[in-house]
Amino acid sequence: MKLNDTAQHNNNGGYIGHKRDDGKAQPLRDHLYGVARLAEDFARPFSAGGHAALTGDLHDVGKYGSDAQARMKDPKRVKKVDHSTAGVQQAFARRDVLMAFAIAGHHGGMPDMGSRASTSGDGTLMGRVLKQIPRDYATGMKEISLPDASTPAWLDLKDRYAMSFYTRMLFSCLVDADFLDTEAFMRPDAPERGGGDGMEALFNRLMDKTAKWANPSKAINKKRCDILAQCLAAGQMPCGLYSLTVPTGGGKTVSSLAFALAHALYHGKSRIIYVIPYTSIIDQNAAIFSDILGENNVISHHSAIDMPDDPLDAQEESEKRRRLASENWDAPIVVTTAVQFFESLHASRPGKCRKLHNIANSVVIFDEAQMIPVKYLKPCVAAIAQLVRNYDVTAVLCTATQPYLKELFARFAPDMTAHEICADVEDMFEFFKRVSFQMEGEIGETELAARISAASQVLCIVNTRARARRIYDLLPPESRFHLSTLMTARHRKKILGRIRDRLNEGKTCRVVSTSLIEAGVDIDFPTVWREKAGLDSIIQAAGRCNREAENSPGESVVHVFSCPGAAPLMFRQNIDASDVAMSAGYSIDDPACVEMYFKSLYKFKGDSIDQKKILEKCENMEFRTVANEFKLIDENTMAIYIPDATDEKNVAALNALRHGEYTRETLRRLATSAVNVYESHLIALLSAGKLECTADGFYILSDMESYNYETGLSLQSDPGSGIWI
Repeated sequence: MKLNDTAQHNNNGGYIGHKRDDGKAQPLRDHLYGVARLAEDFARPFSAGGHAALTGDLHDVGKYGSDAQARMKDPKRVKKVDHSTAGVQQAFARRDVLMAFAIAGHHGGMPDMGSRASTSGDGTLMGRVLKQIPRDYATGMKEISLPDASTPAWLDLKDRYAMSFYTRMLFSCLVDADFLDTEAFMRPDAPERGGGDGMEALFNRLMDKTAKWANPSKAINKKRCDILAQCLAAGQMPCGLYSLTVPTGGGKTVSSLAFALAHALYHGKSRIIYVIPYTSIIDQNAAIFSDILGENNVISHHSAIDMPDDPLDAQEESEKRRRLASENWDAPIVVTTAVQFFESLHASRPGKCRKLHNIANSVVIFDEAQMIPVKYLKPCVAAIAQLVRNYDVTAVLCTATQPYLKELFARFAPDMTAHEICADVEDMFEFFKRVSFQMEGEIGETELAARISAASQVLCIVNTRARARRIYDLLPPESRFHLSTLMTARHRKKILGRIRDRLNEGKTCRVVSTSLIEAGVDIDFPTVWREKAGLDSIIQAAGRCNREAENSPGESVVHVFSCPGAAPLMFRQNIDASDVAMSAGYSIDDPACVEMYFKSLYKFKGDSIDQKKILEKCENMEFRTVANEFKLIDENTMAIYIPDATDEKNVAALNALRHGEYTRETLRRLATSAVNVYESHLIALLSAGKLECTADGFYILSDMESYNYETGLSLQSDPGSGIWI
């Protein structure tokens, strides 16, 4: 965008873009220019800078209208004004539907396309095109001149899914640019976004850390160092799709980071994004990375730590605070959940989508990739393929139980092959066999508690939070520990530290946990009990037994059992597939057994790998419908923040929430003080008067008798815990 000198001289910048509480106004032309320049920078990694810049130029031209300017000057007396439809119609006049979608959604979220039958009031894009609005904004537009720009040359306009995906990335560039330019004016004292060290400095820190592991004496540590060396060497391989198949206990977390840093440094990648199935291990992995790379370089972003949804027409101060504080993944290392990652890639709201452009030119590690819910496999695989093919992303499918995802990529992205980073996968699995499995059949909770109580050091993993708590209550009070997602990450970390200390000291230690302890938790028990679940979960549980190979496999037993009654619905098909695989006579941790498990699982699921027809709806540009229907967890979860009087940062952050003075840094700080609960439980706690709800829609526990530092948040009723929570 260029300023028209005559218009600039005649108007003297009289059109207002934003106005602060202190009365200072931001000229509208300055806002449009600032947004255009930022959006251009954000879209450059996927060759769409010019298109994004024009989108930024047009997004707020409706504010040139007299009604919009009157509201800018006196918002308390002038009703809300639709200022985005003008830009939509300007884009549509240029026959640029993708730009029109992005502009239409920059406040209320991208709509569905609509049809020829759409009307001006139906909320669709076509409805916005038909809407009658005052045209006096055109007078003010004379102070700017707009460049010619179009979609990038690589975008195939016949590929409707690719167009839909691109539209959401364009939308991300626009809304992040809009929020950042607005934040710079409205909050000039706000902490600066971005920052962090470069990839070379981060890589050197990793090398300094791992240099201490050289020349190990134990065979298992030699093998871990060999895996690490292979990952470092693979960093110079071309950008694309990779798999990293490392058995549990093989040092997968640090080795995958080594590949990612080496690859990012060699290819000039902007950041590394870790996508993890459980919120419960985000902070653990983030802590590992922070210890190696420095806290200022790592952020963790949970699935339920997002801004509350705003009304579609919200333009009030509370909305501005929420939007300006939303996450945009501008750190070198991002650790997030699969829920947050994939739901954001199918979202339509500005706050949820603003971070998406920062995925471009990144290394994305999908940890425990096999845990993507089956009914969304096809759209998730399609999204990963788009990122690799068109957005300069290198994706790594990282897991100990991998075989079937490669076949899925061959089916849905036939031009894309996943290359294995580590050689001799079968030999590795043979080397890392450290346990034996024993099928125990059905055991009641009382008998199970007695068997656990008879052991000195033992871990028991069950499928639901309710069962974990009941078994914990049946154990001798001394030396018992409980872990579940009803505890904050901060308190789980403290308890895990106590558990490790007791194990290292040879003291009695009996732990009952949900599946949160299975993936990535570095802990070593001589004996493990695992309630029957998916084969991948059983193998992950086995990774917490004899982890350092101090004992023989015969001495290190993983007991697999079932409890009386029907298994929870969400586990049944996984259990059935496990039964089929185990009946073939293989050892549970044999790669052939794992492959049979996944093939059986997908057979049980039938043709439901895109159960809600998400791909078809994406191709039809049904952005709002897709956002509403793409839910990896069927029931919404909400964050409840737990006060901790012993933590000054916690106290200060919660006070900032209460007074509407929070920033993105406030919410990052509070991530380890949150417990995510189902909406039904939230309502029950609210009804019981146990929660404080801030003016901006955040929930803080007010009845501290409802939170126990050993067992977590007490719920009136608890049907269990989803595997993704």
